[in-house]
Amino acid sequence: MTAQNSATSSGSIAVGEASDSGRRDGGGTLLAGLGVLSFSLTFPSTVWGLESFGPWSLVAVRGVLAALLAGGFLLALRVPLPGRRHWGGLAVVGGGVVVGFPLLTTLALETSTTAHAAVVVGLLPLTTAAFGAVRTGRRPSRSFWVAALAGAAVVIAFAVQQSGGALSAGDLYLFGALLVCAAGYTEGGRLAREMPGWQVVGWALVGCLPLSVAGAAVALSFEPVRLTAHGVIGLVWVAAGSQFFGLYVWYRGMAAIGIAKASQLQLAQPVLTLVWSVLLLGEHLTPAAPLAAVAVLVCIVVTQRART
Repeated sequence: MTAQNSATSSGSIAVGEASDSGRRDGGGTLLAGLGVLSFSLTFPSTVWGLESFGPWSLVAVRGVLAALLAGGFLLALRVPLPGRRHWGGLAVVGGGVVVGFPLLTTLALETSTTAHAAVVVGLLPLTTAAFGAVRTGRRPSRSFWVAALAGAAVVIAFAVQQSGGALSAGDLYLFGALLVCAAGYTEGGRLAREMPGWQVVGWALVGCLPLSVAGAAVALSFEPVRLTAHGVIGLVWVAAGSQFFGLYVWYRGMAAIGIAKASQLQLAQPVLTLVWSVLLLGEHLTPAAPLAAVAVLVCIVVTQRART
């Protein structure tokens, strides 16, 4: 092979690799975006679910239904058990996103409005990026952090403006939910590089099934159930839409584009949740909402372009 042919071949390989990387990043962004869209419906669906169930019953039953759905897929496809080295990470995912986040946010929504909860949880991208940087050893660029901090500042200012300068009683639940969810997202994103994202979600759900069944049995015996159309739809969505499908596409997206960049897509989640709260719950937005939406979207664009 001549030097010219060798150079041409190397150039073709480089172009091919760049093209594959671009397709992977584009697909990963789309999957993570679908996850954010699914998650944005979680709070309104939870409010609907609380029409029929108590908070503990709703969380436990959604865990049971999601685990049965995931277990059915794992069994039908004859997926082998994860290796021993994966179970510690799966326990973190289960504790964070299967149990901790749903329970804490559901308890918060008993005293907080959907809008208030949405903007407080808008701090999740920055929290996840920080957990990811510590856990994986990757260091996002300075421009990434500046944009991430700016997005978090917008979310905080919007939350304070919406609440009249005072934090609600449910904020402690919400801040706790931020921490456990960020840990679960980070560990799940790491595991999704070693196994398919839906298997990460599936095994975490199945691993929590005994706890979910026990919790449902106890909670249903103490909390009354009043089935309504909204309540059933809300339960089905938080179980199948948020807890299974949303986590599946979310972890696949994180595996493709990285934890830090994927987490910043969630800056759009509070704005989307506010839109759903108007359409589904009849809540009213203040004039600050569109301004916050534009500012958040600008931050998302910057973080997606920033190099790590």
